[in-house]
Amino acid sequence: MQHTHCPLCGAELEVRDVAPCAERGGQPQELDHFGDGRHTYAEMRIFGNLSLVLCDFCQVDFGSFDPQFFGLPRGTRIGFGKMEFVRRVENLGLGKDKWCPQCGYRLAFLRFVAESRQLHSRGTAA
Repeated sequence: MQHTHCPLCGAELEVRDVAPCAERGGQPQELDHFGDGRHTYAEMRIFGNLSLVLCDFCQVDFGSFDPQFFGLPRGTRIGFGKMEFVRRVENLGLGKDKWCPQCGYRLAFLRFVAESRQLHSRGTAA
């Protein structure tokens, strides 16, 4: 884990326990949800070849993001219907990842956002 600062906002990253979901897995309530077995997890391909492990909630909720957050034009449709299922992810335990206290996301998700912005700045289709 070579990153020391958030690739989006530049804040210093913290190391913390994380659940498998790349988007919300660093939030304390998600650690509780993981412990209670509330979610299933899957790797989903989004925006071409970019992929993320997301819990079932984040898969469905992904469309609530402003597409501009990912470097896409306003009004671009994103969400579960635009994702491609890669594989179910099972038998995962808690892990460690870096976390941005400013953005509120795991480094895995922050890297995905940064890669997405770079991809879309080159004009590559989503």
